[in-house]
Amino acid sequence: MMVTTPNSALSRFGMAALAPESRVICTPWSRMVRGLSLGQYPVDYNERLGSLVHQARDILLRKIPAPEGYLRFALLLADFAVDVSNPGVGVSSDRLVKTTRKLTDALRSEKNPYYAVVGGGILFDAFAKLHLDIALLINAEYDFAEEMLALVDRIQPDQIKDENAGNHGEYEKLFAYTSLFLGMGQVGLQEKLTAGRCNHIREALGLIQTVPSPFFRGRGCSMLFSVLSAIGLDGMIFDDGHDFMKDVLEYVDRDDEINFPLRFPQPISPAYVKIYPRVTMLNAIAVSGRTSYATMGHDRLAELRPLWAELEPAEKMHQGLYYLIALHNLGKISEEIGAERVIVDDLVRFLDVVDPGANFFLNGLSHAYIVETAMVTGQLDAISDRAINRIADCFAYMDATPIDRISRAYPFAYDLNALGEVGEAEKLFEPRPTYGGVSAFSWLVDQFSSEGHAEGSRILMLGNALIGLGLRLRGAENDTTPMFDHLAKRLGWQRLHARVSSM
Repeated sequence: MMVTTPNSALSRFGMAALAPESRVICTPWSRMVRGLSLGQYPVDYNERLGSLVHQARDILLRKIPAPEGYLRFALLLADFAVDVSNPGVGVSSDRLVKTTRKLTDALRSEKNPYYAVVGGGILFDAFAKLHLDIALLINAEYDFAEEMLALVDRIQPDQIKDENAGNHGEYEKLFAYTSLFLGMGQVGLQEKLTAGRCNHIREALGLIQTVPSPFFRGRGCSMLFSVLSAIGLDGMIFDDGHDFMKDVLEYVDRDDEINFPLRFPQPISPAYVKIYPRVTMLNAIAVSGRTSYATMGHDRLAELRPLWAELEPAEKMHQGLYYLIALHNLGKISEEIGAERVIVDDLVRFLDVVDPGANFFLNGLSHAYIVETAMVTGQLDAISDRAINRIADCFAYMDATPIDRISRAYPFAYDLNALGEVGEAEKLFEPRPTYGGVSAFSWLVDQFSSEGHAEGSRILMLGNALIGLGLRLRGAENDTTPMFDHLAKRLGWQRLHARVSSM
């Protein structure tokens, strides 16, 4: 049995059918880890998917009965999105006001200002996608946009607790701005970003030089630059007295000379560290419309070919979607690789080679990338039901090290997001022999430490996945917004359409 896509446009036309939002922000990393552009590939409301969001909430609340801050916000917003999207539920104006207040209060109670600001960006983005009145967030009583912009100042450098702790600089502040800029642009609040007490775009661009690693600087700035292009303020990258795109590209070019030491949860090849910032920056170049930067100094596409060839199978699984989207947006697929299938056929074969349960990061995240890569290229029929079941069962075996055990929520969020997009989310919520007759989600949550303290921020990615599921129910016709339509028109992006089913 093969998996069939709920998105008939993608199955017929492949990447030519992608909504502009998915061309700008396409991968699980930017959505599940950074909360950017949640709820892509929407479908018409269906009770089955909506009930999974409520079911997941109830399972989490049994383990964490009094969620605080960002997790409380995420569960509230996921539920709210389901109800607003449900034509059988009339959400009263009184409930809109009360729920908005609960959402903003949850973010105000978040102790980490980074998560509070990212949540603010997600909330504005959700308001745009659900067609809610922005006056609920900006009115005579309070201005939530100004509140979030002011909160960015409280984000301190080098607060990320991971393998590279102490070596990130202002990476989190840069990403908080990126999320907030995107959300505020979606609801038409771009003017607030450049007027008033300070120019927040200049402030964000000024943070770039504080990120010392070429890897993190390139990857992080690719999203900042893409978002600035999407909201129509990309002129400040290039034309405000300084060329930040050129600076970042040249910094990434010097990565051998800079030789900044990085650590990852699993061994990573030098080619992976090199290709990731380069390919994401190429997509930022495409989204800016200034494609001459792709050959500035040297041919930046040509340098990807040997790097791609050096990647290990699991690394190719991670990077394939980035590579294909960048080539598509630059109009270079036929010139560089001939056809999408050349890469996708290889990637799909790796599903049988790379064990998703061997570790939480390199292997654990890899299979979600392949499901999404096959979906967006219209080749989901290459994904077998066996492969989907392997994903659903892998968490029981993800226990090689203590860090694997406490990090399972991270790959689970990726898989829930990917399987949801292809109509297979129920695989994670049905009883399975692998988990002793309970569902993968129930088993996962039951393994959490008391109140989820040991797992920490990994659990918040589950919140992003649930928000994404809830927002996807807003109706197949709502797969774009005026801001992204304007970007597509400006770039001359053509799009092929087909009616999306309600799977």
